[in-house]
Parts: sequence; structure tokens; C-alpha cells
Amino acid sequence: MKASQMSELIYSTGSLIPDEEVELAFETGGKIIGLYFKDGARVRKGDLLAKLNDEQLQAQLMKLKAQIKLSKEREFRQRQLLERGAASQEAYDQAATELQVIEADIKLLEARISETELRAPFDGVIGLRMISEGAIATSQTKIIRLVKISPLKVEFSIPERYAGELRPGFPIEFSLDGSKKSFSAVVYAIDPKVDMLTRTISVRAFYANDNEELKPGRFAQVKAILSEIDAAIAIPSEAVIPEMEGEKVFIYKNGLAIEKRVDIGLRTESHVQVRSGLEFGDTLLTTAILQLRHKSPVFLDTVIVGEVL
Repeated sequence: MKASQMSELIYSTGSLIPDEEVELAFETGGKIIGLYFKDGARVRKGDLLAKLNDEQLQAQLMKLKAQIKLSKEREFRQRQLLERGAASQEAYDQAATELQVIEADIKLLEARISETELRAPFDGVIGLRMISEGAIATSQTKIIRLVKISPLKVEFSIPERYAGELRPGFPIEFSLDGSKKSFSAVVYAIDPKVDMLTRTISVRAFYANDNEELKPGRFAQVKAILSEIDAAIAIPSEAVIPEMEGEKVFIYKNGLAIEKRVDIGLRTESHVQVRSGLEFGDTLLTTAILQLRHKSPVFLDTVIVGEVL
């Protein structure tokens, strides 16, 4: 045996999901008079995407703006008269209140007008249009889907026994069906609750997706590296014989099978780390080991350096 690098890995399956996703609808109802986007187009936060008819609201706003001009002049005159003692406090208060009411009405109307505009809440890519110009929309009518795919999230689950080992900041690798390329992501969030049915914990990682080459919804094969050991004694799992007192293996020495008690550490799908009980250079027996006894005579048919027999 010789020193080997060992990694404790978790394999899982997951999905690529958007960083942000929303189906956009108006806050109010009305006739759609404008759609200002193309299917599949990129948009920026705040871009105007669609517009409802607001002619009546605009007319009401113009009327209020005309009224507020007169109201401001009236409030100004009453304030000057009050300062000179030529008007009562009540007359001034009435003028000031009238001005405040009109100002509040204008703000309310401007808010209602803004509800006739559908704007992008974040940078993203427009999906397929769900409605046409001229249609009557309500607050329940879906207009378009907006998706942010840079970065993407990789969502997967791990067994609950690894809850304390995988943490935010851990790197993971994932691959996609139909592609041999491997992608790197970083864990950013771990669900604090274990799923009671599957006994697993949901994990999410960020993948930059700068070129937006990957699309959400794809199936991902995920590999997470929990720990690495540079110089480990690594032996095949099938070479270990479990017993009530612990684990044992057999090594070859001077024509005999010598039983060795071993302390097992890291485990992978095919190998285990031996923390004590073996030394570099030992020749491990791996075939027909269940028939062996301590100091049984053996004959080596093949010796593979760095591997186990």
C-alpha cells in the first residue's frame, strides 16, 4: 500500500432554479393599451413592460393640479392677512386644510396611475407573452413571466447525518444530463429543518452563470466534497471484515495471512481510510478473505503496487 488522497464526498441529485422568478400582473384592472417588450428579451429593473388605459385618471389629475394652484394662492393670501391681523385663524386654517386635502388627492391619484403601469421588479429575461394588447386585464390576469437566470441556484438534498458538515461557503460540483462538462457552485443556504418523510435537508448553492448558458429547470447531478486527506491509507471497502469487536483485515507476510485490527475513518463509495492498524508498504489481501484465519498459508497470484489484493 502507498499514500493516497481521499475525499469524503456526498452525491445527490438536484435541479437548477432561477435566482428570481415572478409572474407579473397589474395591481388594478383595465384595458391594455401598450405592451413594450418582446418574448425572450432582457429587461432592466424599472423598465416599463405594459400599460393600462389611464385617460380618466389623467383628466382627474389635471383638474386637481389646476385646483391646487388656486388653493396655494388662497392659502398664501390668508397667511399674509393673518400675520397682519386682517384675517381670523379659522379662515387661514380652512384654506390650509383645503390645500392639504388637494395635495393628498393628487398623491392618491398619482399612485392609482402608477398602478396602470407594469414595470420590471428586477433585471431578468422575459418569458412568453400571456396576453395581447387591447385585452381587458384584472389584477388576477397574468401578463408575463420574468426570470433572473444569472446567477442560477442549484437546489439539492443531503442525508440528515451530514447536517453539521456541509456549511455555507462550501464548494460543490454539478453536471447535467447530456453533458460531460462539470460546473462549480458555492453553497449559500441550508434549510434548518429536516424533511420528516425523506430524512434529508434541502441545500441551495449559487452558480454564476455569467454567460447564461444554463437554463433553469434542468436536472443536475451534484457532488459535494466534505473533507480531503492528502496522505491516507485507503483500502477497498470489500477488504474490511466487520466483527462485534470492530473491523479487521488480512495482510500478507512471509507466506502467511496475518490478521490486523484496524480503526476505520473516512468512508467513500468504494474505499475506506485506515487510521491505525496498517502501515504504508503492507500487502493487503482482498480475495477469499472470509475463508482466511490468522497465519493461514497463502500464495500470491498477483501483486499490484499501490493497490490491494
